[in-house]
Amino acid sequence: MRLTRSLVSVGLALVGGCTEAVRPSAGALAEGTWGGNNAGVIVTADVTHVHIGCTLGDIPIRVVADADGRFDVAGDYLLRAFPVAMGPRLPARFVGRVLGQTLVLTVTVNDTTAGRVETLGPVSVRLGDVPMLGPCPICTASTMAARRR
Repeated sequence: MRLTRSLVSVGLALVGGCTEAVRPSAGALAEGTWGGNNAGVIVTADVTHVHIGCTLGDIPIRVVADADGRFDVAGDYLLRAFPVAMGPRLPARFVGRVLGQTLVLTVTVNDTTAGRVETLGPVSVRLGDVPMLGPCPICTASTMAARRR
């Protein structure tokens, strides 16, 4: 019985040592590609580019999260981006939270052409992971720069 308790105690200590609370990440989002299931985010020094499925949008700044890892910023969004981009770009709110290397994001698009509000997400992306968008391609930093010109 004593050996069993000791082994359980050691096991719990090892598990406890391996599980570390993920803390909110404050400050500017890390530059690079963040990927997840049906979503991708590309962060550069001057823009945050978001893909959810076959849609895409831009935040004209590098997003900065508050002390709790949260942000709520304005940008624009294209609801019909693939296979042929059909505008216009619509006003949108990007609301999210960064926990460690993971970003959870919801985009609310004011579809002024259809007279309704579209909500995309929440989606979860992780820094350094490859976006898994199915049949829809994700932009690259070079295609984003060419599009802004």
